[in-house]
Amino acid sequence: MKSLLFTNWHTMRWVRLAFSLFLFFQAYATKEWFFIAFGLFFLFQVIFNLGCGTSGCAVPNNKYSKK
Repeated sequence: MKSLLFTNWHTMRWVRLAFSLFLFFQAYATKEWFFIAFGLFFLFQVIFNLGCGTSGCAVPNNKYSKK
């Protein structure tokens, strides 16, 4: 868990962290508490490094790989 949290920090992971913190601040400032759910969604992606990375969401095509 420690290596998952402290390694492989790419640009999109930083963007998700900033966006989740922004959503938490907006929930507090505007007292619109449903923003917390969206902030938790992005924070979950940051912690577990889920979602589309910097290379996109494409599935590798191994149909024509060399044998």
